[in-house]
Amino acid sequence: MKLSRNAIAIVCVLAVMGMTGAAFAAVPLYRMFCQVTGFDGTVRKAEEAPDRMLDETVLIRFDTNVRDLPMIFRAEQVTQRVRIGETGLAYFDVTNTSDQPIHATAAYNVVPERAGPYFQKLQCFCFEGQTIQPGQTMKFPVQYFVAPEMATDRESRGVHEITLSYTFYPTKSAELAANGAQPTGAAG
Repeated sequence: MKLSRNAIAIVCVLAVMGMTGAAFAAVPLYRMFCQVTGFDGTVRKAEEAPDRMLDETVLIRFDTNVRDLPMIFRAEQVTQRVRIGETGLAYFDVTNTSDQPIHATAAYNVVPERAGPYFQKLQCFCFEGQTIQPGQTMKFPVQYFVAPEMATDRESRGVHEITLSYTFYPTKSAELAANGAQPTGAAG
């Protein structure tokens, strides 16, 4: 069976369109995969805390970073020791040191990566963008837990220390805020 030139051209055009669509979908799909599975140290969002706590504890370290923003970002505590399954609460302070509003988002991950599926957050400032006014200092809470299943997983058994790392980076809405426009969906 011979295909006509038109059929071959249509198949080629469809293949190119399919590959282009896959390229655009790759980043959001990968991000969603990491958030669902905890792959690559990505922290998962939890709906509720576990119903049991273990006697085993883990030391949580907090790391704060800023990329290309005039702000000070620090954890109020450097470390916390929590029982596996216990809900922890940590606070972070952010100060806008500029004379312009800043719109930023915090990216996050955990190390070691094998703890990613078990380190889960109930509440976090990183779930949405933040607008910080000139000279303003804001306090952000993070409510988290380490899932009890970590203690029985062969890959993660023996993890006694987890580092939660945040990096604040500017978002596109920062340009709008600097020009006096209100970003869509941002709190004023």
